[in-house]
Amino acid sequence: MKLGISTYSLYQALGSGAMSVTDVIDYVADLGAEHVEIVPLGFDLTNNPELVDTIRNHAESRGIELSNYAIGANFADLDDEAFAAEVERVKREVDIAAALGVKRMRHDVASSPDTSIGHFLQQLPLLTEACRQVADYALQYGITTSVENHGYFIQHSDRVKALVQAVDRPNFKTTLDVGNFLCVDENPVVAVASNIGLASMLHVKDFYYRPASYSARDGWFGTSGGNWLRGAISGHGDIDIPQALRKVKEAGYDGYISIEFEGMEECRLGTKLGFEYVKRIWNEL
Repeated sequence: MKLGISTYSLYQALGSGAMSVTDVIDYVADLGAEHVEIVPLGFDLTNNPELVDTIRNHAESRGIELSNYAIGANFADLDDEAFAAEVERVKREVDIAAALGVKRMRHDVASSPDTSIGHFLQQLPLLTEACRQVADYALQYGITTSVENHGYFIQHSDRVKALVQAVDRPNFKTTLDVGNFLCVDENPVVAVASNIGLASMLHVKDFYYRPASYSARDGWFGTSGGNWLRGAISGHGDIDIPQALRKVKEAGYDGYISIEFEGMEECRLGTKLGFEYVKRIWNEL
């Protein structure tokens, strides 16, 4: 297992200009992480291609691996022209992943106001075709693409599994986010056990979880079932992270694990405490 950090964890500082992406790489390396996952929020690789070489070279100079490249995408509810354009756009992002030197890339697959199972099944053939085209394109670079349990539409463990199995490509898997299953009110430990065999990448994220009757204020957002979530430092929230990681370890997963922090605390502190917690728990299992 290689434990690292997603640049998304430092988005507060990136977005405000307090840190650059090279500052983030330095911070991650100084914490003793083994890899950094590149999520282009707070910086732009598409319109600033020179930054790709800067990131790759700076990570190499600090002795830290680039593990994964994660971007947004949406292939749902599109006409033929928009669908083709989105597939081509994501292929260009694959080129960026290759230039970074990573062998894993997560792209979102679908977002829709209609998150029903019926709509999912109706869209599944088109989503499958899009993911196949991107995975087949990525194969030339030796890159494994993946869908994350993210965005409500494809967030349940069974929907993720259905898509991965339908795409049926050895280089298409899932970026498994331990915390994200709670967004659709699914037990994270059960869901992790169900999907870990399909994972090319693992995110550890924690949430505070409250029932629908809770009087939510700033910082909280709703689950698909009307309950409430707020980002937490890993180990501070309501997810049974030790048990989830036990399922990961028992399954024989030995790849990259990224800390994702999206809480209200200062991002450097939240990232550091979460990283130290997960490192300790993994070593104790």
